[in-house]
Amino acid sequence: MKIVGRILFIIYFCLLGAPLFLFFTLLTALSTAIGSMLGYSRIFAYYPGLIWSRLTLALFMSPIRVVGREHVPDKGPFVVMANHQGACDIFMMYGYLGIPFKWVLKEGIRKIPFVGFACQAAGFIFVDTNSPSAITHAMAQAQRVLAEGTSIFIFPEGTRSFTGRLARFKKGGFLMADALGVPIIPVSLDGSFKLLPRGKYFPRPQRLTLTIHPSLRISDFGEKPLSIAEAVRETSRRIASAVSEEVEAQQA
Repeated sequence: MKIVGRILFIIYFCLLGAPLFLFFTLLTALSTAIGSMLGYSRIFAYYPGLIWSRLTLALFMSPIRVVGREHVPDKGPFVVMANHQGACDIFMMYGYLGIPFKWVLKEGIRKIPFVGFACQAAGFIFVDTNSPSAITHAMAQAQRVLAEGTSIFIFPEGTRSFTGRLARFKKGGFLMADALGVPIIPVSLDGSFKLLPRGKYFPRPQRLTLTIHPSLRISDFGEKPLSIAEAVRETSRRIASAVSEEVEAQQA
């Protein structure tokens, strides 16, 4: 029965799901770009993407459960950090976190037709990890966004996982959070690795979970530079605590 169900889903996805996804992606990119260029980026950099993300997960037949929304502080901005299991992490965060934010994206996203232009118009932050000067520029942009009162979102691993387990966290986002004294909100994304892992193009419907953990500040961990390293470890620990691949590996 599982094989039959998989075949039926592939037929549905090829005939209906994928065309609708492409249509909604184009519509979202255009509305985001036009609205942002007209000066309404606070609205159009967030809400079209929110709707697009929810529609996409519905098309992928992947319901999502959100845990820990009470842990979001009343006032921002924040640096939000999550593990990066797969391509659908974007839809989970954009559609269901409930915090307007601007993304910190890899430079390669800028080259995606329509999507790259929309992200640029919306004021998202691009970073070229191969260029030290570009990284410094991206950090300056992120600090300006935070100073304006807008939250930012970062995948501290920098790239999607090959196994579903967490990779080493990079310190850039932690340094930004420390420079402006804003809290970090750790978020665990679970299920997206099985939904659409790296290198795959057909989704497999999954039940997804987004877990929001209590926020933390670099200053909670004493004096620098040790406080940065401790904050990295604690953020990683909290995120790993609600990721099934991490929990299963620890129990093995």
